Amino acid sequence: MRALWAVILGLFLLLPSGPGRAALELTPLTIQTAAGLTLNFRVELARTEAERAQGLMYRDKLAPDAGMLFFYPTDRPVAFWMKNTLIPLDLLFIERDGTIYSIAERAVPMSEAAIPSGGPVAAVLELNGGSVSHLGIRPGDRVHCTVLPQSMPDE
Repeated sequence: MRALWAVILGLFLLLPSGPGRAALELTPLTIQTAAGLTLNFRVELARTEAERAQGLMYRDKLAPDAGMLFFYPTDRPVAFWMKNTLIPLDLLFIERDGTIYSIAERAVPMSEAAIPSGGPVAAVLELNGGSVSHLGIRPGDRVHCTVLPQSMPDE
């Protein structure tokens, strides 16, 4: 009986602490700045409502070249919040053609204040807080990723 309890306890200790997370699809993403820089990232894609709702919640770190891209099938005004998000983030609101429409820098961790896009967008890119300033990213710069229509080959 003790052996059974030891096995059960061992299995319990192997369970992840905190909310479970399925691995999201990773894809390369580049940003072309007006200054002529090409910035390369590897981002997770949040395509479904459940993936978008979870976002980067409960993460305690994000690699410098990592991020999460929230893609919407139709353009819409969106608003984000930082509930249960442990790290500061920069949010880049992106038009369907890949143009950065607006940016919210250094969103405050755990805040429930709305962070609006300011207009209809097709995608939102979350990067480490401070990345936008450090890398010189500005509204009007261009994002290239396979999920954005301007990145797809003509049919």
